[in-house]
Amino acid sequence: KIIRVQSPNGMKKISATKKETAAAFLNKVGKEFGFTSNGFSIYLNRNKTNEIQSQNKTLSLLKIKHGDMLFLYPSGSPGPSGETMDVAMPHSSSSVPQIQEDDIDQYLAKQEGKIYRNKDPQLHLDPPVKHMSFHAYIRKLTGGADKGKFVALENISCKIKSGCEGHPPWPEGICTKCQPSAITLNRQKYRHIDNIMFENHTIADRFLDFWRKTGSQRMGYLYGRYIEHKDIPLAIRAEVAAIYEPPQIATQNSLELVDDPKAAAVEEIAAKLGLRKVGWIFTDLLSEDTRIGTVKYTRNKDSYFLSAEECITAGHFQNLHSNPCRLSPDGHFGSKFITVVATGGPDNQVHFEGYQVSNQCMALVRDECLLPCRDAPELGYAKESSTEQYVPDVFYKDKDKFGNDITYLARPLPVEYLIIDITTTFPKDPQYTFSSTHRFPIENRDVLGETQDFHSLASYLSQCPSTVFLDIVSDFHLLLFLVTNEVMPLKESIGLLLDAVKMKDEELAQTWKNSEQWATIEQLCSKYLREPKTRTSPLTPGSTIKCHYHHRPVPWSTAPWVGAGPLQCPPPPCGPAYTAPS
Repeated sequence: KIIRVQSPNGMKKISATKKETAAAFLNKVGKEFGFTSNGFSIYLNRNKTNEIQSQNKTLSLLKIKHGDMLFLYPSGSPGPSGETMDVAMPHSSSSVPQIQEDDIDQYLAKQEGKIYRNKDPQLHLDPPVKHMSFHAYIRKLTGGADKGKFVALENISCKIKSGCEGHPPWPEGICTKCQPSAITLNRQKYRHIDNIMFENHTIADRFLDFWRKTGSQRMGYLYGRYIEHKDIPLAIRAEVAAIYEPPQIATQNSLELVDDPKAAAVEEIAAKLGLRKVGWIFTDLLSEDTRIGTVKYTRNKDSYFLSAEECITAGHFQNLHSNPCRLSPDGHFGSKFITVVATGGPDNQVHFEGYQVSNQCMALVRDECLLPCRDAPELGYAKESSTEQYVPDVFYKDKDKFGNDITYLARPLPVEYLIIDITTTFPKDPQYTFSSTHRFPIENRDVLGETQDFHSLASYLSQCPSTVFLDIVSDFHLLLFLVTNEVMPLKESIGLLLDAVKMKDEELAQTWKNSEQWATIEQLCSKYLREPKTRTSPLTPGSTIKCHYHHRPVPWSTAPWVGAGPLQCPPPPCGPAYTAPS
């Protein structure tokens, strides 16, 4: 059986058996909450009546059943008139571990959050809010007469509860105690992120350059920060300062990520710059008219906004970056990780659309219960139970042709029930965490002939000899190269430079410029600048390539790869198909 135990700092689920004694159960609770045997008391009622004593009576004799809620009070805590069990603002306790929430959550929890406005003589009402902010949702839960006592944000589980006795394990047996509940999908009424803002257009334009030059799609991770969205009370904005493009295999219609040996270094550099991974972005673009640069409008209310496969990927990323939350017994609830799609808009120009998937979708993805439909990108499919896995029934509600609410089994499932749209914007006055006006090559773009090496660094530095040093080095991709290059990787010695970029401190940057490390880098650059740069074909024997514009096979040759330009379509147009020689 599972017994719920509510404390001033959240709720925990404790597994127990029918024949377990109260003494053994109390000892188990103490270990779970980090108390000594005499450091707490447990009651059947929250008004501190019917205390459970440490005795040899079994839980069954004490009439404690599966799913019951018990109430734990630390020793010396106030009585019912001054209860401390208010999860909205939990009291600190040295014996109970505290959840370290994000800085933005700690800040918003202290804000009033009220909207002050003049009385409208016409009694006009504002349009209803489609999605309330997560902190407004918390205020709603913790408001009212009881001040939200014992509110707990429980994460959905689609898995069989472990430790159930009395029957063989699945698939031979299952019971109502260990069986996960059926799920009825609802459109989520709140969202963890209320707005996405790119600091400036340059960030997005440089990301789109890959598609413009190759016709292949592209994916990147968004690095930035979570800040207060001042236009909406208690709202959070994801502010994007840079895009990191990991190694990937891309075509006109697909994207595949591959292992990234630099992933840990990128996270470390971003953290030292005061940034974090806030989301991911990918393109879904198809040219309509190459002469005027328009794109096709493919994602709309008549097709889909996110495909089921993209929802599953977004759910996977959100599970990897769960949101620390003190109101959850698990210590986390939902996610702030965002998804941005660069796609064609109704004006046939590139638009950036922001989304998250719901907490229900995160649970289905985490427990491997959701699949994409092969021929219908707008439809997902709830898996059916098998001998290897029990899957709870998943339902959604919709209206029939007569306007009646009908419950459907989610096989298939319209993914619109899983997604939450987020407004994506650019500021009127551009902001620049990275102030360099010159462009150091972006990582993992060798297919374009754009490489990160000391030839590229020498060329980059030669473009800006008289510029302020801080502006020269204030480029996310350049800093990443300085740390991860194989010739002279800068590890601990670059900390001072990262601090200078973070604080925009030119004096600190000049101090680092006078170091031995930078002198060595300048010597390497001068050496590479004197040597002619050659580039070999990225092809291996037996492989083929396609023209960047026409997407047809192109003869293999090393010649176009000598120099800085991308591979061009040779005459006659697109040439005969050719395979790289062995």
